[in-house]
Amino acid sequence: MPALALVSAVLVITVEQLVQWKYGAAGVLGLLLLTIGIRSNRPGVSSAGAVLLALLVTRPAL
Repeated sequence: MPALALVSAVLVITVEQLVQWKYGAAGVLGLLLLTIGIRSNRPGVSSAGAVLLALLVTRPAL
């Protein structure tokens, strides 16, 4: 089990770094809101994070 936890932690850190590199601080904030909302079972917080990430992803198309 500890190896699985290590792999999971490395994956999370990698995804966070990729989001920060591509979308900046707003991307990290959106990812943080989405994660906190899902873990605490608060749909408003997770929706805010999802909307922020969606706006960042579709920004060039607008």
